[in-house]
Amino acid sequence: MEAIRETHFSFPQQVGFYKGKVRDVYAFPDRLAMVATDRISAFDVVLPRPIPYKGQVLNQIAAYFLKATADIVPNWVQAVPDPNVTVGIRCQAFAVEMVIRGYLVGHAWREYNAGKRTLCGVPLPEGLRENDKLPAPIITPTTKAAEGHDQDISKEEILAQGIVSAEDYAVLERYTHALYQRGNEMAAKRGLILADTKYEFGKVDDTIYVIDEIHTPDSSRYFYADSFDERQAKGEAQKQLSKEFVRQWLISNGFQGKDGQVVPTMSDEFVLSVSERYIELYELVTGQAFVKDNENTDILARIEQNILAALA
Repeated sequence: MEAIRETHFSFPQQVGFYKGKVRDVYAFPDRLAMVATDRISAFDVVLPRPIPYKGQVLNQIAAYFLKATADIVPNWVQAVPDPNVTVGIRCQAFAVEMVIRGYLVGHAWREYNAGKRTLCGVPLPEGLRENDKLPAPIITPTTKAAEGHDQDISKEEILAQGIVSAEDYAVLERYTHALYQRGNEMAAKRGLILADTKYEFGKVDDTIYVIDEIHTPDSSRYFYADSFDERQAKGEAQKQLSKEFVRQWLISNGFQGKDGQVVPTMSDEFVLSVSERYIELYELVTGQAFVKDNENTDILARIEQNILAALA
């Protein structure tokens, strides 16, 4: 199966290019063309093998949720001209990611299990177990690192360091809670729970927009609602749709992104299983059948042509 590792386009009026962990971003004076590649990252490290159809899944899930939340939060999208591409408003991005957690899972659980009872300045009660629902959703921001690991940071530190103004941060908080609530309402209709997720925001003039992806398996964790209570009561691991299974596979093979550790070899079978999990999540969260638009076509030529058409 063909997969998109990277792109190297050159467009008229292009003024910049940025290669993120997953996306290749082409900048124009007032717009961005964001290509969702099939790269996959974990522990802030890009893994050596791309995952077929992953970029299409991410781009189309993000488009689905951005359209469904446009009534409560402005977003950057102007067009989705290709299964792997979104074109939209070029914003000045805030240098923080707004992580919101309704359940004690993933990084939050690992910190809690290590004995910490405060996460990003937010106190956590004693006696919680992995995957327990929190008393109320909490926001645990991280820095937005250009390279290396994002770092946990508190609201107080963000304001004290002037990373975001108090006025803007109040809007980011309000938008984060509104998006998470809508995301959970939509997940519930599909038999899922949106356990945690993260949002990125940018600004043009006086307007704050949500940018990049939302509610995708790269930025979110979903639990299955029908088995959640029973599994918690029995102390069993939750069945979830997210990238967490990739992280757990890496951990079990001795890799957590720490110095000196080597990424384990990803077999064809494992790569295929990851691709299938991403497609499964797309169909579950959207209720729509996934159409593999990458078959029998020159993917890169298709993407380039569709971006050119959108820019014209």
